[in-house]
Amino acid sequence: MPRLERLAIALAINAAALWVANALWDGVRIHGWPAYLIGAAVLGIANTLVKPVLAVITLPLIIVTLGFFYLVINIAMVALAAWIAPKFSIHGFWSYVGVVVVIWAVNWIAHELEDRLTPRRRPLRI
Repeated sequence: MPRLERLAIALAINAAALWVANALWDGVRIHGWPAYLIGAAVLGIANTLVKPVLAVITLPLIIVTLGFFYLVINIAMVALAAWIAPKFSIHGFWSYVGVVVVIWAVNWIAHELEDRLTPRRRPLRI
């Protein structure tokens, strides 16, 4: 699959995840499609560039807390998206946790569907 197509799909999946989170929790307020697209783009960029660096820096803390601190990193990525995107706000710790869980679930479901719907090339056997 071409790189640009994969990027567009990832952006659409993150925007759909934000839409689901907005529909489920009263503490999440996202108004207008630009807020969804900017929020999804910030999430994609932050998860690609910032999150791995934070995970490596805080690896001892992630290990000591048995992975719980990784949830805090995910919450920070969502908070960054809410801070940068216009008309996008989240109120309350449990709303942040819910948004992180919804983003994880929607991404997992979408990637499972993508894997099942995308034809696979069989390796050439010689």
